[in-house]
Amino acid sequence: RTMQAPVAPSPTHLHRVAPSKLRHRSAAGRSAAGRRTPRTTAAVSQDAAATAAAMTNSPAVAPFEFMTASRVVFGCGTSKRVPSLVKDLMQLNQCADKPALVVTGKSDRFSAPLVEALKAEGIESVVYHCPGGEPTTATAEAAIALASSNDCGSVIAIGGGTPVDTGKCVAAVLTNGGETPDLYDFLEVVGRARPLTTRCAPFVAVPTTAGPGAEVTKNSVLEAGDRKVSMRHQFMLPELVVIDPELTLSMPRDVTAHTGLDALTQCVEPYVCNAANPLVDAISLAGITAGARSLRAACENPLDIVAREDMCLCSYYGGLSLANAKLGAVHGFSGTLGGLLHAPHGAICAALLPHCCTVNVAALKGWFGAKEPDLAERYLARYETVARTVTGDPNATVEDGVAWIVRLVKDCGVPGLGEFGLKEGDFDEVVAKSKESSSMKGNPVPLSDEELKTMLRKAL
Repeated sequence: RTMQAPVAPSPTHLHRVAPSKLRHRSAAGRSAAGRRTPRTTAAVSQDAAATAAAMTNSPAVAPFEFMTASRVVFGCGTSKRVPSLVKDLMQLNQCADKPALVVTGKSDRFSAPLVEALKAEGIESVVYHCPGGEPTTATAEAAIALASSNDCGSVIAIGGGTPVDTGKCVAAVLTNGGETPDLYDFLEVVGRARPLTTRCAPFVAVPTTAGPGAEVTKNSVLEAGDRKVSMRHQFMLPELVVIDPELTLSMPRDVTAHTGLDALTQCVEPYVCNAANPLVDAISLAGITAGARSLRAACENPLDIVAREDMCLCSYYGGLSLANAKLGAVHGFSGTLGGLLHAPHGAICAALLPHCCTVNVAALKGWFGAKEPDLAERYLARYETVARTVTGDPNATVEDGVAWIVRLVKDCGVPGLGEFGLKEGDFDEVVAKSKESSSMKGNPVPLSDEELKTMLRKAL
């Protein structure tokens, strides 16, 4: 048998470097005996500088990173695999002789069958039921105390965003908290914000709602009094995520609407933010497509499994997107408003989304466009892509997209923020606090206080 000679790479894929420089490298890189000599760091740096200088244009893609959970299992019926998957994970991490902490919501609808299935696999467990509402520092502290007192070696969260965010905190503090674990050692803003130095206890997330995307993010967001604070580190990404759309079939209409609009927001904001990247672009647009196609259907017919699958994908893609790009003014406000109003996070995002789009687009076409016309044009092109994606109309304008989102929020029956207790007298404090949030810094336009108040006023 004969072998073909290797095909030379196309010149278009090579950096253009002068031939004299190539000959110089060849001579300098070999000793008299013909062997290649080690290259010094300085020599490598000089080569990189020479190559960069020879490039015919500037890179079009800014450097970026992408992080997510170690393993994701998606599909209808996949939750039945959780016990065996957990057993494999615990054996791999050498903690199968310790009980698992199961973090769940108020009811035992999901936790009771899981506990029995784990027991059949030889895994003992202790259950912590989160009270209703958003996750709080008190909830996390109670779960940490329960896990510590029972010497738990792993954590399984099954439920909505509250159990998942709580479970992430528990898994982190179990291995980083020492003899007397203190959650506030690791919390930002209200705590000491210590970084994690040890990998978390094995953490498994099984979401039963389609919205937060917390199962694939590296942080937990907790209410601390009248504000929301975070604990974050890449070690907090779960080792295993199981997303089974069948678990979302029992969500009531209002929860479907709120979480679904949260998921859609978490796809739209990263796509139009000031730190987008090609991988997030592709993922977030797929999420926008899925959410726009199926949110109304999921609200109208909760047993429509195809719509539920789409919304689970939208939630998953939104989590991936926000974890690897930035968000914007909707989430910039949501933390402050959540602490003030104690309203569901998804409902806050849903009420703000169309008005955020309206204010941002007005700024891009107005003062920001006059100041930075090229940049404004690029952001408006992204809003136009969103408009054409949600409407399904290849000729849709930015205004068509905003109008479509306004109708969607109305059709989903989302109340204004006034119904949750927001008053115009709160605006100054809300704006002042929200402007400092990391999410606000991802907004495509640096909005003025008056523009931010306009957004709140429209959302009342």
